[in-house]
Amino acid sequence: MARIQVLELPEGAGDDRPPFVLVVDETSYPTVEGYQAAVTWWAKLAIGIGAKGCIVTDDTIGIPANDLTLTHMQEAADGNVVRLRVEPDLEGFTETVMNEVAKAQAEVMDTRRRAR
Repeated sequence: MARIQVLELPEGAGDDRPPFVLVVDETSYPTVEGYQAAVTWWAKLAIGIGAKGCIVTDDTIGIPANDLTLTHMQEAADGNVVRLRVEPDLEGFTETVMNEVAKAQAEVMDTRRRAR
């Protein structure tokens, strides 16, 4: 199942909030067309929420800043580092995204038909 992450970018002098990139990894699309439609959809969403860009990939992207290490707050009793990873429950999300992708594909096909 795809994951959504935020990759913070260095702030510029005129930034009123930290710039970021939306990262969608561990994706799986059965066709190139499906992938392209999904990338377009994610890119529109990214721009809509104020991201500077969007990365969509089937690879796993590790963003160290998104890992919470408790050693900064306290050491575990046995001296080991304790790591927590929070992953959202996105049940039904894939279906929603795929429905939106199907709508986008239908729009593209309709536009191509009208252009002929």
